[in-house]
Parts: sequence; structure tokens; C-alpha cells
Amino acid sequence: MTKTQQNPFSVKLAGTEDELQAAQRLRYAVFVEELGGGGDLVDHHARLEKDRFDPYFDHLLLTDERRQQVVGVYRLMRRDQAIAAGQFYSADEYDLSVLLGSDRRVLELGRSCLHPDYRGGMAMFHLWNGLARYISEHDIEVLFGVASFHGTDIASLSAPLSLLHHRHLAPEDLRVRAQPAAFQKMDIVPESQLDARAAMLAVPALIKAYLRLGGFVGEGAFIDHGFNTTDVCLILDTQRMNERQARLYQGPAA
Repeated sequence: MTKTQQNPFSVKLAGTEDELQAAQRLRYAVFVEELGGGGDLVDHHARLEKDRFDPYFDHLLLTDERRQQVVGVYRLMRRDQAIAAGQFYSADEYDLSVLLGSDRRVLELGRSCLHPDYRGGMAMFHLWNGLARYISEHDIEVLFGVASFHGTDIASLSAPLSLLHHRHLAPEDLRVRAQPAAFQKMDIVPESQLDARAAMLAVPALIKAYLRLGGFVGEGAFIDHGFNTTDVCLILDTQRMNERQARLYQGPAA
């Protein structure tokens, strides 16, 4: 990607241990320090957020070349990588049978985050540009992955969770379901009693972005006490995207 004063960003896959650690360092700042998450393999001394799945994922990095700093990351896992890992990361939270039983090419997205200084600007669009190229290169048809609300108090999240269930539930051929042991119903508030505007304001920005692209949510939420989050599974079928949504997804020209 050519850098200009207007576009100082580059996007690439991590290819070295140092680049992987740069991604893990940003993840630590966001998921551990900012959001209060944790995990068995988190390295607090080195300030690295990592888990057993990291060696099997591709790690997409957004770098601000002015600072020489990784400011955005995505973790990407294709079906062949999941086979090598033994499962998709999301499989601990969601029954993925409806996706894995099809012959469609799927890609799991995870650990998406931006440095606080880059939120609300064009950084995410540049990261999506890189993601769109990856999807094209691997002929991906369906994207999925968990996205999170901060906190585990379902009562405080009842309105946005209910809105997602009533208006954005995935069609049957894409409808993954939270694992029974931790299934949390999302249709808590009847749609007729929802203040839809207020409920949508409580939906995290990343989830809203996927909804604008034509994304759906699976059935049921998952309470992740280790990460201090309430998770929903997002599913995006690239064949269901219209032209306008595809342009939003791909972002501005590189």
C-alpha cells in the first residue's frame, strides 16, 4: 500500500515473532488493561494477551507508519487452520454445526481492536480494506466470530440484546446457537416494549458496523467471565451483501 500524508497506514499479515507480539501487546492494552479481561496464557510481565490458538491464526496488522506502531489488529482463521488447531476458537461458546456442515468457505474473525487514539476515524476502514483483500484471496463466503458487550450483568444489557434478537437474528442456514451449558437468552424484552433508538445506542460500535454491512447474530448470548464480557456471535454472508454494503465493507480505495 502506498503511504501518503492522508493515508499513513499499511496493512499486512504478521510474519515474524516481533510482529505477532506487537499484536498481542495492543490486545493486552485493550482487552486486559482497558476491559479487565484475562486468560491462562496472558503474560502480564511482558504485557502480552495471548492464548493457545495464536499460532494457528493469521494476524492482520494495521500500522501507523508515522509512529511505526501497530494500532489495529484482526485475528483470522480459515477452516484448514481450525482443523490444525482442533477447532475454531468460537466453538467453545457456540455450536457452529450449521456453518461447518455446509460446503461454504468460512473465516473466523476475532480479537479485533484499535488503539484508543484511532477509534472513530478512518483506521477501521483501512483495516477492513486489508481484510477484504484477504477474503478475496481465499474466496471466503461466510465470516463469523464473537463480539462483546463489556460486563456480564444481563439485566443492564437486556435492551440491546433483545433488539439484536428481534431485528437481526440470523436466518436458519446461518443461525449458530450458544452452547447449552452457558446459553443466555437474548429475547428478554418484548419488541413492542423496546426503545429501539436507546437500545441501539447501547450496542458496541463494532457490532453496529457489522449490522450496517448486513450481518446477523446467532441465537443466544454467552457470558465470558474470564474476559468480563457478554458475547454474541456475528455472521456475515458475503453473497447476501448488496453493492452499497460491499463498498462500506471494503472502505476507501487504497
